[in-house]
Amino acid sequence: MKKLLALVVAVVMLLSVSSAFAEEKTVLTMWCIATESDANRPAYEAAIAAFEAAHPEVEFKWEAFENQSYKVKIKAAMADPESLPDIFFTWAGAFLGDFVDAGNVYCLDEAYLPFAEQLPEVMLQNASYNGGHYGVPLTMNIVALFANMDLLAEVGYDTVPTTYEDLIACCDALVAAGITPFGCAGSETWCVTEYLEPIIEKTIGYEALNEIFAGRATWNDPAIATAVDTFQDMIIKGYFDPNGLALGNDQVKANFIAGEYAFYQNGSWNCGEVDDAEGNFQVALFPVMDAEKATYGQVIGGPSDTLAVSATSKNPELAAQAAFELGKEICHYGYLAGSGLPAWTPDYDTSAVKQLVADVAKIVAEADGMVLFGDTAMSADPANTYLNFVSKVYGVEIDGAGFVDSLTSALQ
Repeated sequence: MKKLLALVVAVVMLLSVSSAFAEEKTVLTMWCIATESDANRPAYEAAIAAFEAAHPEVEFKWEAFENQSYKVKIKAAMADPESLPDIFFTWAGAFLGDFVDAGNVYCLDEAYLPFAEQLPEVMLQNASYNGGHYGVPLTMNIVALFANMDLLAEVGYDTVPTTYEDLIACCDALVAAGITPFGCAGSETWCVTEYLEPIIEKTIGYEALNEIFAGRATWNDPAIATAVDTFQDMIIKGYFDPNGLALGNDQVKANFIAGEYAFYQNGSWNCGEVDDAEGNFQVALFPVMDAEKATYGQVIGGPSDTLAVSATSKNPELAAQAAFELGKEICHYGYLAGSGLPAWTPDYDTSAVKQLVADVAKIVAEADGMVLFGDTAMSADPANTYLNFVSKVYGVEIDGAGFVDSLTSALQ
């Protein structure tokens, strides 16, 4: 009986130790925008699975939110830093810079050192402030003009128009044939900027637009009014799906892939989905509006998608390490899936990279200049003001002069 009792006690003690060990797991939390319908979802799932397998001592909990609502959520959480997760997705530029200035982001300088050979310093520039690194870049993307070449062939085009005059002629031919040229999600204003910003850039040049987004130059430029009027004229002519005002981006993208639009201008993170769809698709850039100020190779985009660590994290060093490990793998799987170009140097077989991704990579390699997406390049309040007037442009509530006057009055 004594031996049996001793054995029972030993088993109980072993179970208690095992239970205690299980309870000692460190919990890390993360917020991101990789929802079920997001192009980056598979990359996040694969990266998180790899992290959990490598770190059984960590319990990893993550939540994904829709793009537009997430921007509201993360900004609101910054007013109550204790509510932030350990790791959070953010856009680089002034979007993250505002959070850094508020003291809510953990500096990643030390955590970066073991990964420096795999992650070039230049890729961290958009997420570096006052000499410190505060974000882990994932992939880099640009605004790309996707074209359904089967629809273009119906009106006599076998390549994407590369001049504005040719693009307009193509759109007129498409409308005459009963084909809607463009789809744009008016209910998500960032999608409208994917059309308007390239037109402004190709009118005034990337350097001028960079200065405006940075707040170092005024919006009071008649050339911007001309660019806005050009965009609005395309809307008035019926080049855009009128139902787009009420549609979200997922539906617009699905419509394009299904052959309802000839063109879809949005982030290059869509390359994988478009490439995998049935049909013949090409990717290009919006053409030049003013050849004296801009070139075809000027693009909107850059390394923007980023993971950051909350300054209020209870385990900031572990969270920082996790952010880099996750960032590397999200980049890895995202690149192969076609949801972005790599910010990290690939150390894996890239022979299966999708054709549209390779085409975008060529565009980036030949780029003459780059402007970060406006709503991330600008600080929070100016960005919100800017998006408000962009929405009014798409709804034809204000014209180019009204857009310029409104922004000049509100921001300068």
